[in-house]
Amino acid sequence: MEKIALIDLGSNTARLVIYDVLEGNYFIVSEERREPVRLGETEADGSLKQTRIMQAIATLKMFKEICSIKKVDRILAVATAAVRRASNQKTFLSDVYNATGIRITTVSEDEEANYVYQGVVNSMDIPRGLIMEIGGGSTKFVYYNRRTILHTKIFDFGAVTLYNKFVAEGKSPEQISDEMVAYVKEQLGSVDWFKEVDPDTQLIGVGGSCRNLARIVRKVKKYPLDMVHNFQMEVEDFNYVYNMIRTLDLDKKRRIKGLSSARADVFPSALAVIKAFVDYMGFTKIVTSGSGLREGVMFNYVVPQTLEKPISDTLGYSLHSFASHMGVNVEHAEQVFNLCVQLFKQLRVLHKFPRLYVKVLRVCAMLHDVGKTFKFYNNAKHTSYMILNSNLWGISHKDIVFAAMVTDVYNKEEFNVSDWAKYNCLLAPEDIEAVRKLAVILRVAVALDFGMRNAVSEITCDVLGDSVIMKTELNGDASLELNAANYMALDFKKVFKKNLEIL
Repeated sequence: MEKIALIDLGSNTARLVIYDVLEGNYFIVSEERREPVRLGETEADGSLKQTRIMQAIATLKMFKEICSIKKVDRILAVATAAVRRASNQKTFLSDVYNATGIRITTVSEDEEANYVYQGVVNSMDIPRGLIMEIGGGSTKFVYYNRRTILHTKIFDFGAVTLYNKFVAEGKSPEQISDEMVAYVKEQLGSVDWFKEVDPDTQLIGVGGSCRNLARIVRKVKKYPLDMVHNFQMEVEDFNYVYNMIRTLDLDKKRRIKGLSSARADVFPSALAVIKAFVDYMGFTKIVTSGSGLREGVMFNYVVPQTLEKPISDTLGYSLHSFASHMGVNVEHAEQVFNLCVQLFKQLRVLHKFPRLYVKVLRVCAMLHDVGKTFKFYNNAKHTSYMILNSNLWGISHKDIVFAAMVTDVYNKEEFNVSDWAKYNCLLAPEDIEAVRKLAVILRVAVALDFGMRNAVSEITCDVLGDSVIMKTELNGDASLELNAANYMALDFKKVFKKNLEIL
């Protein structure tokens, strides 16, 4: 296993993320640290301030020490808008290298936009999207369709630069916010292709400010999942937060739950950009991405094929990353999913579920055993918890909760109604029956690979009166598997109202 440290030196924040690179070209975060450096606060001549340079170097020294302690194999370091525009860029990079030994690559505007795009498109199942990334020193928009970039626009304003431009003594917070919104709208008007954006396009928010916004909205709405990636917020919820925050002084902003205190002063600037854009474009929803530039860099490093073609199966990649990290028997999990799909198709006349449920079954099958990596007893409960906190890519929050409920039920008689009530904003009462039926399908599939040896290869089911006759094609002796599956006949009858006979 290789350990890679990625340092992202932004206009507002410096971040260190340490990744474990796993066999199979997967990567997973093992450590993270961030520090405010505010390199975007420059001198009048465009050079980086000496105080900010010293702070950045001190931060990078600390990051280097952490890398040494964690036994990192390689450090990748990138710098964005603030360093890219600095008139003393070369001197700064030289000073950093001499003081820390870290070589920083200053990425171009186009490279930065492409990294953000790679981070999003390889982790979200959104066919047509408009990515909005608000950094400290720049704001990027990337419009894509079917995993192909159509248009890119990068503005030279960000949360820090807008703050420096408009915040002045004597101005009220509301006045500052209104001036920012008006300024951004004026800049947006210069982009012709904004008018060509398809109505079906989804707006995807990327960057620290968008993640903070999502956290605040989740707290306001008492959202049950602690998950930023793929969180969908209504623009009316954004407007509520925007109108609340735009009137607050700095001290009150710092006390807002979900908002980083280091970002409190510049956060309203980012909100002004979002407000201007959603008003200008007429979007009604914002989808938050937890993946952006850093993930794009890692995809290009770990999965270089993504430079030519993005990952087509984002959920599959995410599931295999998680399963590999947790030590799940992937071959067994894939066979269970194969059997789940066969059962789902063969029993469709009984359950009448749409094919969308196969995605839920895939998560259940691939991770049904993950709770055992913690403890065998109550492993279904542990599995459910792990899925709920998995931050899986390429799947909706509703389907993640659905999968967690199915895996919880599959190993016990009934589920806790109070647990269900917590997720009322995501699940409907009629979903209870679907959970029960999918749980039985999962139970039967797991039983049919009880020996983890692919003993059962094919299944065909005939529904005859009050019975389901299940015929199996075998690879050698499968008495262990068939015996285990026959134990599921009572559970099968409870939910499908049919006797199960396995041949």
